Amino acid sequence: QVQLVESGGGLVQAGGSLRLSCTNSGRSLSRYSMGWFRQAPGKERKFVAVINLSRGGTFYGDSAKGRTTIYSDDAKTTVYLTMNNLKPDDTAIYFCAAQIGGWLPLGQDEYDYWGQGTQVTVSS
Repeated sequence: QVQLVESGGGLVQAGGSLRLSCTNSGRSLSRYSMGWFRQAPGKERKFVAVINLSRGGTFYGDSAKGRTTIYSDDAKTTVYLTMNNLKPDDTAIYFCAAQIGGWLPLGQDEYDYWGQGTQVTVSS
């Protein structure tokens, strides 16, 4: 059973940093590709980054490149998303998602499991 829980969101000033976490209650995520998406108010959910914990590899969306890193702990029970130099446009609910059997899925429809999201608010 997969129940993803995100944490680490909050209010941060522009230029600041955050690290978001995604866990499956301590259970291994090693079989999955783990993605992060975000949804700003009134907008569609957008891809941020993905990591394949089974075969390795990462990929970043255009809005995330250069400011974002996706990685996991050594035990592959937690996936992190660090974001630097945050901007007000980064304000959104950030969701993690899991997909089994794929490579580096980019589309939200490719994912099998979703967390409830964590709010990130960047003030100017």
